[in-house]
Amino acid sequence: MVKKKESNSKANKSKTESKYLVPLEDLLAAGCHFGHQIRRANPKMAEYIYDQRDKVHIFDLAQTAKALAEACEFVQDLVAHGGKICLVGTKRQAKAIIKEESKKTGMPYIYERWLGGIITNWQQIKKSIKKLTEMKQKKETGEYDQYTKKENVLIDREITKLERFFGGLTSLTDLPEVLFVVDPIREATAVKEAHSAGVKVVAIADSNANPDLIDYPIPANDDAVRSIKLIVSKLSEAIMAGLDLQAKTKTVKNKRE
Repeated sequence: MVKKKESNSKANKSKTESKYLVPLEDLLAAGCHFGHQIRRANPKMAEYIYDQRDKVHIFDLAQTAKALAEACEFVQDLVAHGGKICLVGTKRQAKAIIKEESKKTGMPYIYERWLGGIITNWQQIKKSIKKLTEMKQKKETGEYDQYTKKENVLIDREITKLERFFGGLTSLTDLPEVLFVVDPIREATAVKEAHSAGVKVVAIADSNANPDLIDYPIPANDDAVRSIKLIVSKLSEAIMAGLDLQAKTKTVKNKRE
């Protein structure tokens, strides 16, 4: 069991102070309030539940808004200090969103499938990422033009396969400091690997999740596209703000030097 991280000074800001506080009306409109059926619920999520309707749990959106704001403050601070966050969402509803927002921020991502060992066997994964980068460079420079048509077909297949699983990780030179996960139940292996390596986890935690395994749980619907989009977009906003602060810090440092 993982002990939840105590909120830092930024996470302790009041609701009115956080620029990442989403209006409850917006969370409601996105369907963030719908949990899973009661029979699928994890008792440890009880503190985040407001009510139940038609045997479905309803989240307390005030807590959802607060948790999302705290997670965003944490992510902004992490990125501002040069940290990396890897976005993970392989379920159908999350794939396009994760890919789009990750490319917007330049952060690493996984949207196809989490391969066991991405964190725990990182050195081997680095080799696969390096192989993909080198093969794409050779393709672009025409180095493979001397090969036969059949050989090029096999090369293209290899590149496609590597791109599918490692294409979103090419910006990583080392393990990320944080994983953002859509559906920690589906991505249980990723969450487990993260904790074994001391990588923090921020996740959309539906009512069937175990919040004890998540450093920054965001209680919300992890099945609705609009819910996922709203939360990931807000996280993306925090990443961009962190990158901006990081750039300003570097500028000031360079001027002093």
